[in-house]
Amino acid sequence: MTGVPDPADRSGGELDGYHIGHLPAGIRDLVSDFASEWEGVSFATRVWERRVEGGHRVDLRVHVLRGDRLGTFVELRDFLAEYHERDPADWAQAEFRHGEAPGLIGAAEAFWLDRPGLAVNVLIDSERFVSGDLSTIVQSITAAHGGAGVSALP
Repeated sequence: MTGVPDPADRSGGELDGYHIGHLPAGIRDLVSDFASEWEGVSFATRVWERRVEGGHRVDLRVHVLRGDRLGTFVELRDFLAEYHERDPADWAQAEFRHGEAPGLIGAAEAFWLDRPGLAVNVLIDSERFVSGDLSTIVQSITAAHGGAGVSALP
């Protein structure tokens, strides 16, 4: 992870080898980076949130995932269904391509397998933003400096 972006910049900065090139209007400036691991997969995560009555609400999350168990697109989808506690049979998504990479996109979430062992997962607040915002964010995410970076996690 390379640090939180400048709030005046409408891009999302760089996260673990990826440049987040666009943020929709209305994204709040409260931004946090996290590193974690779950079931053998490391996560580099950036979260944009806003204050609401009684706490905070997440507007946008971007995860860069790294792990051997993400070797195929089907393995990625199964992993994310388990991680996000979703029933794969009820998970409404459409196929899309992120460059040459296979992906799925729905109303509030998209993910793609950049290469075996490396994936990106993007989630938005569907009550504040529309699927067109999600698509624009997703297509703006590119490998930084010509290639995906080395994970910040051991």
